[in-house]
Amino acid sequence: MGLDRRQFLGTIAKPAAAASMLISNPTLMANAFSKIRKTSGDSKSVAKDESYWREIQQGYTADRGIINLNNGGVSPSPSVVQEALKRHLDFSNTSPAYTMWRILEPQKETVRRRLARFFGSDAEEIAITRNASEGLQICQNGFDLEPGDEVLTTTQDYGRMISTFKQRECRDGIVMKQFKIPVPAENDNEIVRLFEKNITPKTKMILMCHMINITGQILPVKKVVRMARKYDIPVIVDGAHTFAHFDFTLEDLDCDYYATSLHKWLSAPFGTGMLYVRKNKIADLWPMQAPGECGKGDIRKFEEIGTHPCPNKIAIGDALTFHQGIGSKNKEARLVYLRDRWAKRLLKNDRIRLHTSLKPGLGCAIATVEIKGIDTSDVAKHLWDKYRIFVVGIKHPEFEGCRVTPHVYTTIEEIDRFSDAMESIIKNGV
Repeated sequence: MGLDRRQFLGTIAKPAAAASMLISNPTLMANAFSKIRKTSGDSKSVAKDESYWREIQQGYTADRGIINLNNGGVSPSPSVVQEALKRHLDFSNTSPAYTMWRILEPQKETVRRRLARFFGSDAEEIAITRNASEGLQICQNGFDLEPGDEVLTTTQDYGRMISTFKQRECRDGIVMKQFKIPVPAENDNEIVRLFEKNITPKTKMILMCHMINITGQILPVKKVVRMARKYDIPVIVDGAHTFAHFDFTLEDLDCDYYATSLHKWLSAPFGTGMLYVRKNKIADLWPMQAPGECGKGDIRKFEEIGTHPCPNKIAIGDALTFHQGIGSKNKEARLVYLRDRWAKRLLKNDRIRLHTSLKPGLGCAIATVEIKGIDTSDVAKHLWDKYRIFVVGIKHPEFEGCRVTPHVYTTIEEIDRFSDAMESIIKNGV
């Protein structure tokens, strides 16, 4: 019996078992190495290797009765992650006060160290949260602000984060200042200039997206952070859509505060996230729930939420192993390949308007497309009603369009069926 690519990746998490199996059967070792050789080399070539991605696709339990192009909201977990979560849940329920708190909870530290290693930070700078919103709200609410103090962000930031600042306006009398950026934004220096232009002597905090959720636009975080440091203004980075989406590390951001969701592009269990706070900033940032002492410099103070399900956090490790088996560069290249396949085809029609840049480094899987002359809500509804294609209709004051977000389990056929459906709508209406 041969060892297929999916089975081989699965053995990465079980080195002892893998070694025993390979040693006992030399032909399995030869087969395994031949599989690896097929996926080595240029990531753009790997992105087009359908035999490789077919193995990855089989690692998910996706419902092929629909075409799910809304992975930006939440992504399904691969089978190995689901199985780990179920295993930890079953174990927890044998005697939770002991099994969950005494056995599983300490294993969270291994996950913390692995996330830090992957992100390029110190483990003592990583808090495991429930989602990006929780991590961002810790930062947004964790600074002392006075009435009249200003916080700066764009008009395209995530709604929940805008609502968080609005609550501080009501509660503390601060002022939220928003400004527009181009759609799409293809000039990094222009983005930095707009942020700097809107800074005043009252500006105490900046919130910016690493990737804008409604367009997939990647913003120049590092350049904005370094500009803001000249004014001693902290920058909170909304990385909800970037961790394990495309290839980068903390060094590429150079930020002090970053929050992300792990149930999106990492395909970790639902309700898992990560907050990074630079070590020398931890003590002065207030947590949302009170720790044992004020001014505590332990990153774990941001995890104080009372009783919580530990299995979700432990299974993050299995999701990270799955992602690393693919490789960040390979994954990014594949997602860009899927996006370009439908986007470049549809752009041949003059009624298509794309609100996402296709230039390298400015986007990845997420793109927002508009059919001129047809209401976006009607397009999204028709795609679902007739074709069972799930996209998100975006109606923003500055633009509208359907947000399309494939994932690594999305097939080429599904991408092409989406393109077929869009071309039918252009020709025949809804």
